Amino acid sequence: MSANRLPIVNSVSYPIESTKRNLDWVYIIAYDYYVPTLDRFTGFHAALYDPLGRANTDDGIKEWLKRGFPADKLVLDLPYHGYGWMLVNSGDSGIDSAASGPAITIDGSMGYKSIKSFILNYGYGVEAVYNSTYVVIFCKIGSNWINFDDVEAIKAKVSYAKVKGLLGYNAFQLSNDDNWVLSQAACGIGTSQPKKHRLLVIVSVTVAAMVFLMIAIICYLQKKVFKSRGLWCALKMLVSWIRTKISAEKRHENDDPSLQVFSFSSIKAATNNFSNDNKLGEGGYGPVYKGKLPNGLEIAVKRLSKSSNQGFEEFKNEVTLTARLQHVNLVRVLGICTEKEEKLLVYEFMPNKSLDFYLYDPFKRHLLDWRRRVSIIEGITQGLLYLQEYSNYTIIHRDIKASNILLDYEMNPKISDFGMAKFFKKDELEANTGRIVGTYGYVPPEYVRKGIYSTKYDVYSFGVLLLQIISGKRNSSLTNIGKCIMLNENIQAYELWKQGREAEFFDASLDDSSLSCKLIRCMQLALLCVQENPADRPSMVKVFTILKNESSVAISVPKQPAYSITRYERKESIDIGRKKYFSVNDASITQVEPR
Repeated sequence: MSANRLPIVNSVSYPIESTKRNLDWVYIIAYDYYVPTLDRFTGFHAALYDPLGRANTDDGIKEWLKRGFPADKLVLDLPYHGYGWMLVNSGDSGIDSAASGPAITIDGSMGYKSIKSFILNYGYGVEAVYNSTYVVIFCKIGSNWINFDDVEAIKAKVSYAKVKGLLGYNAFQLSNDDNWVLSQAACGIGTSQPKKHRLLVIVSVTVAAMVFLMIAIICYLQKKVFKSRGLWCALKMLVSWIRTKISAEKRHENDDPSLQVFSFSSIKAATNNFSNDNKLGEGGYGPVYKGKLPNGLEIAVKRLSKSSNQGFEEFKNEVTLTARLQHVNLVRVLGICTEKEEKLLVYEFMPNKSLDFYLYDPFKRHLLDWRRRVSIIEGITQGLLYLQEYSNYTIIHRDIKASNILLDYEMNPKISDFGMAKFFKKDELEANTGRIVGTYGYVPPEYVRKGIYSTKYDVYSFGVLLLQIISGKRNSSLTNIGKCIMLNENIQAYELWKQGREAEFFDASLDDSSLSCKLIRCMQLALLCVQENPADRPSMVKVFTILKNESSVAISVPKQPAYSITRYERKESIDIGRKKYFSVNDASITQVEPR
């Protein structure tokens, strides 16, 4: 039987005498003390102790024992789940902080495996903190506050059960465990080392004996049975073929460890036979469809056009890169389909479309107040920081723009489309290419002139995007000055900043008075990102530091921003008239190609 942590609930007491007489054990539900659907403040949902007397497991166990229930009939439930709260003030981080409700999921509940994955994918700057006073783990990610039990808490609770003489423990929702990490931690408490050693010896001897026996059998068969040379050769060929298939399968798994291979029939059913009603957009790559899998998961499906040679190269590039990229601010590729000459990419679906859908619309832009835009800016920064500093390779996206920033259910930003991305080893600083790709206006001058790309490529694009976020203006018009063609928004921003008239550049609907992140500082940072010389642009680490430490970090004075392209360079390098468009969830991509 399962029972509340306290033997008395709403003035009604459990029948202690009959319970201990008729039952062999009672599970004590030692979790869900505080949940975000009911409590508008952060709380430890499964605290073992609480010095201030709030709900905790120890007080409950003591009350059961005080009322005469035997300790050796109590079983402690261990929660393999946690909860996320949405903070009212993103600057808060402790217990009892004001919250607006659940975060991340509908009711805020998350399995241990999902929580660990969420923290890992978020990347830089996230740390889960163990509080030994309460025996809990909690962490803060943006405005999300998450409480759960990790290895330290589980070990402490199992030790507590042993010290108190309880019958044992029970793992609630065992499927939430991450590769048996919590279960192994629980089982490890009090385990005798000599027993482990004896078990290791027994297993090792058994395996060795089996291997010896198999070798003996093979030798016997070779000599006694397969006397025919032809039959023996056929057997060796069969073994060689099996080894080849296994090796190929392993290589495939290593290349794409997290991608699911979908059947064409399943994608066809999910998209209602690729119906026009499900179509999200179409471009040079091919059409993009919304789909729904049998488990209810919504997906976006890119379908490569058979006539798109360029799209096939981008398909291969995206599969190669995104299989290993896992971050909360990157759109996840869930799987692929290469059946029946089809080339399909399956993404997580982004219901709120892309940033440009709101930013450039005179009415929808009001849905993005300054607090929301700051959150989006920080999310994009985190995603780029992961790509450049914390993934296994240095990755250059090469097409950062508003239409490639998709928004999830909570308007959190996710960088999408890695079809034109490049990667190189950590010790390489830059590389060259003869193929100029990107979107006009977001491409840095050194790339257009010489085909040189580095991490400062994406820094430049981020600067252009940041100017658009604070102004709500599209980088669409050009101005002729001498022999140069300059982007109006970049030059206008610089001139207004230099004259102290920054407010004329900002989106008039924005009010930064209640936030520490100020519009004028973001403008100065954006102008530094679009400098002519890549060496004058800050790294994404510096950008992140400036944004997170708004007033304490010194920021350089920007020079005049970079020219996008000169007339002569335009003739030699690119043809502005040739463009290809591609879309996922209404996020269009423009690609500029050489002649």
